Amino acid sequence: MNSNYELKYLQLLSKEFPNVQSVSTELINLTAILNLPKGTEHFLSDIHGEYETFNHFLKNGSGVTRDKIDAIFTKKTEEEKNQLAFFIYYPKQMISKYEETLNKEDFHTFLRDKLLEIIRICSHLSQKYTKSKVRKSLPKAFSYIIQELLYENSRHEDKQQYYNTILDAIFKTKREKNFLIELSRFAQRLTIDKLHIVGDIFDRGPGAHLVMNKIMKYHSVDIEWGNHDVLWMGAASGSKLAICNVLRNSSKYNTLDTLEEGYGINLLPLARFASKTYENDPCTQFLPNSTELSPDIDQELLVAKMHKAITIMQFKLEYTVQNRNKHFELEDRLLLDKIDYKYYTVNIDGKDYELLDKNFPTIDPQNPYTLTEEEQILLDQLKNAFLNNDLLQNHMKHLFQIGQMYLKYNNNLLFHGCIPLEKDGSLSGITVNKKRYVGKALFDLLDQKIRTSYLNRYDVLNRDKDYFIFLWQGKNSPLFGKKAMKTFERYLITDKEIGKEEKNDYFTLREDKEILETLYKEFGIDFNKSKIINGHVPTDISAGDSPIKADGRIYAIDGGMSKQYSAKIGIGGYTLVIDSYKIFLISHDRFNTKEDLIEKESDIISLVRSEEINKSREFMYDTDKGKKLQHEIDDLYKLLEAYRSGLIKENIKKTAV
Repeated sequence: MNSNYELKYLQLLSKEFPNVQSVSTELINLTAILNLPKGTEHFLSDIHGEYETFNHFLKNGSGVTRDKIDAIFTKKTEEEKNQLAFFIYYPKQMISKYEETLNKEDFHTFLRDKLLEIIRICSHLSQKYTKSKVRKSLPKAFSYIIQELLYENSRHEDKQQYYNTILDAIFKTKREKNFLIELSRFAQRLTIDKLHIVGDIFDRGPGAHLVMNKIMKYHSVDIEWGNHDVLWMGAASGSKLAICNVLRNSSKYNTLDTLEEGYGINLLPLARFASKTYENDPCTQFLPNSTELSPDIDQELLVAKMHKAITIMQFKLEYTVQNRNKHFELEDRLLLDKIDYKYYTVNIDGKDYELLDKNFPTIDPQNPYTLTEEEQILLDQLKNAFLNNDLLQNHMKHLFQIGQMYLKYNNNLLFHGCIPLEKDGSLSGITVNKKRYVGKALFDLLDQKIRTSYLNRYDVLNRDKDYFIFLWQGKNSPLFGKKAMKTFERYLITDKEIGKEEKNDYFTLREDKEILETLYKEFGIDFNKSKIINGHVPTDISAGDSPIKADGRIYAIDGGMSKQYSAKIGIGGYTLVIDSYKIFLISHDRFNTKEDLIEKESDIISLVRSEEINKSREFMYDTDKGKKLQHEIDDLYKLLEAYRSGLIKENIKKTAV
């Protein structure tokens, strides 16, 4: 025994495993788990509120379920395979569809066949899991029945009658529909062992709150925060500037319903203020972007007024945040004092630009960054609404609990945006209290700053909440990944060139081998084996872009899932899948409606890219979880030795908990 500390630890461990028998049983169990194939990991990014698309990817396993059907049912036609797949994806709708077209007897026979086929799929999928894990994943109402059907071989003559009797009983008790629904959900559960969301759940689309509801119920998921996520996290932490940006984005994309109906946040005070302030202003530059034409023109005009009102408040608050955080280097974003309010031009870098909008009733030209009394009251109301909204706070709390700035998982590095670099390839960052933070240290600092800010969100003296703004728009933010956020220029200046936003040098230098080796070393990952997985910048294979970069060391998996990209990007998202055999990237056609897919029984998988086959199949012992299990096994062997040497006394009567 190496030390008294180790002995104390083993004595504590002996309370859970009180004798040789319990230790041996656990050792056998853990050793067996280590030798199972590693679970299938799915990676998604940039969901941007597209709940129906996201939900479909989970239901169809991004095409993995269909691949399993191909492997198991080799003699079926493509139409039959598609039909079976959709019974797994949308069992309720498929049951209704065929119940309407078949007579009762034929429908029962048809449904029985589907049950048998889905049981066979579940049996195949469950082979890489322990029986204990499978049992814990089963729907409670049918747990025993499914276990019997999964592990009994109906091909044996002596089991055939038993197997059929179970199925007969399901139909006689009229539980066949519920059973098939639960069985299909179980198949979905087995298909994805671990889900990684590499940033940006929020903004652009209408259903971010529904995505969060789904995530909170999902069996195994982690999140690497995106810039849009931290903006909402900042708003929920009481940052008025983050709140302005959230409302501006929601107005811009005409998704205020997410806030009003999804979260129940009262925006009537903002609507009243905007209607009064810009009563006769068409607010042309602030009309919302929308993927669909709105039938309610008056509503769009109101949204435009709200959009303008909150944007002006945002410009004012940016001065306050920069003034107390000089190290954020946001001075070039302060432009209200550069406006000539007589001729309505703005001077940027010594050049005058004509403004597209000339009505600024809330701006005092002598004190352009000062909020009016009405604006101050309104922002206080909005802050209270965000801070005291139960659903929003629950969602943000969950984002903090399962999320992080970056994640090393199974030797891969996951982050949303970039590792900030200078033009020469050196690491870039910020100076805080005279200490320079770059690379991994920068990520760690920012992670810690916003966590403490959220924990102290009701403290009015908490200034760390400003770091949400740095992450949203700072030029060395790992999540923003650009050198300036030119909101003012894009809204208010005629010259479109000045509104273009330049990317961080990471995006042009990341395929340089020497620089990439430095980044790998900085985060402690294996240059010959590990992958960097991130999103943030859409890549479109239909336009010749490649999401697979640096000889397969980087996977840029933002495929433009948001419908806001539909005019520019010809696909509807990517899923990266890593299983025990290979790594492959799946591109998806753009999702329309689930009703359309169900009617056609045709999925939206368009192309599989880069099948990188492992030299040998990977098992649990190759994973991070496996390494933790190995440490547990090592400790249990030490405990076993302590029992057998008499160093620790066994409790023969007590069994393991």
